[in-house]
Amino acid sequence: MLPLVGPDFGAVGGSSQLRAIVGALLTYGLIISVLMVVTCGATWAISSSNGSWHAASKAKTGLFVALGGAALTGAALAWANWLLDVGAQL
Repeated sequence: MLPLVGPDFGAVGGSSQLRAIVGALLTYGLIISVLMVVTCGATWAISSSNGSWHAASKAKTGLFVALGGAALTGAALAWANWLLDVGAQL
């Protein structure tokens, strides 16, 4: 029978505090990304309706960057958990 190999988070001093800090950073990242989506979406809508195409283009770019940031931030924890699960099975 193969032994289960995985990270021993209990061996690291302060691992519970590290998990709390990482969770807080991910929460802040998601909150900032959502605020940027709202801000850029509103700016895009207002500048498009006023005929300011340059500002609308910049706001559209900001919206897509904020959406990408939100997706990457939200997927970071799931990806890390998946990697830990795969590492435990090797």
